[in-house]
Amino acid sequence: QVQLVESGGGLVQAGGSLRLSCAASGRTASIYSMGWFRRAPGQEREFVAAITWNLGIKLSADSAKGRFTISRDNAKNTVYLQMNSLRPEDTAVYYCAATIQRTVPPGTVPSVYDYWGQGTQVTVSS
Repeated sequence: QVQLVESGGGLVQAGGSLRLSCAASGRTASIYSMGWFRRAPGQEREFVAAITWNLGIKLSADSAKGRFTISRDNAKNTVYLQMNSLRPEDTAVYYCAATIQRTVPPGTVPSVYDYWGQGTQVTVSS
C-alpha cells in the first residue's frame, strides 16, 4: 500500500502562486508515476499534470501549461505542483495520485491511478 498526503492549499488572489506538496509513504518503491488532478464544484475530476518517478517524464494539461510545474524529490518521496498566475477557474480540490502501472507518458485518466490522497482545497479569489 501507498499513502499520500497533500499540503499547501489555501486562499490566494488571482495572479498569485501556491505550491502543493504530496508526500508518499509505504511501498513507495512500487510507484511508477504520480499525478495531480482537481475537481471543481459540480465538475468531474480533471487531470492537471503527472510525472514518472524515475525518469522524470512530465505531462501537463493544456490548462496548466505555462503556469503550473510538476516536479519530484525522490529522496523525500514527494511530488510538487508549483502553480503560478492562478485564476478563479483554478479553484478546486486538488488531489495527488500514484500509480504502479508502467506507462509512458504518465496516465491522464483517474482510472489509471491506484492510490489517492485526501485532497487539498485551492481557492482563487478575483
